[in-house]
Amino acid sequence: MPGEWSCYWRAQDRPIEVMRARFDQHVYHRHSHDAYSFGITERGAQTFTCRGGGHTSAEGMVMAFNPDDPHDGRSATEPGFTYRIVHIGPELVEDVLADATGHQRAPLFAAPVLEDPVLAEALRGLSAALVENEGRLAQDEALTAAVLAMARRGSTKPPVIRSESAPVERARELLHEEFHRNIGAAELAAVAGCSRHALHRGFLAAFGMAASDYHRQVRLREARRLLELGRPLAEIAAEVGFADQPHLTRWFSRYYGITPAAYRAAGISVGAARFSRRAASAAMLGP
Repeated sequence: MPGEWSCYWRAQDRPIEVMRARFDQHVYHRHSHDAYSFGITERGAQTFTCRGGGHTSAEGMVMAFNPDDPHDGRSATEPGFTYRIVHIGPELVEDVLADATGHQRAPLFAAPVLEDPVLAEALRGLSAALVENEGRLAQDEALTAAVLAMARRGSTKPPVIRSESAPVERARELLHEEFHRNIGAAELAAVAGCSRHALHRGFLAAFGMAASDYHRQVRLREARRLLELGRPLAEIAAEVGFADQPHLTRWFSRYYGITPAAYRAAGISVGAARFSRRAASAAMLGP
């Protein structure tokens, strides 16, 4: 895929990450993040499905994903698209809001796409402060400005508690506790105490994805954690349940847009961006 590239920055001491990429042929598999994710489309346009509908983010628009919001994504234009995205852990968002406003309630974003130049500029400022390693004080100030802009300009609903049926909850617990095992539909339904079809519909209703996708995502999130500890890729692949290292790399790239090696390298030096394709010094912060 010539011309495609991605670079990644990851903080070592708090849950915040930044990615900038250009994609043409790459297609994101349906997935979610355990963080608030705000993307800015800089060139071209990208299309994705989220919350039961299709959406397009064109140049200058902001994409707003709540934690565990299932979505996919691909280019909506022939030349492809360039975008940057910031992932902020919900506990960090709550901490910033509690300090700035006295209220810790996590926001909920109802619209997956926003046309808001002020919010987009706040997110660009946060991205720059983090990647350029401008110092902790400047980064903290940019983080507060971005989180407040998100909460005030994009949040349109109070948070809701997701309702999960008892069978789905029992199945979910098994997938988390024994994510490394090759669990089949019959075993999962037996643990849940319902039919395979009912369990499939229950997962789609509760999480927006099939149980197999949910299971794979649990494995990939554990792989990310082990990558941050510097564990060897082949060892991680075996430990989290993938057939081999190429299998892990293939799915990791489909979910996150970068390779496991690039993700691990992004956290080696705070403020240093690493590229999974094409090195270019201005790519992360350029226009």
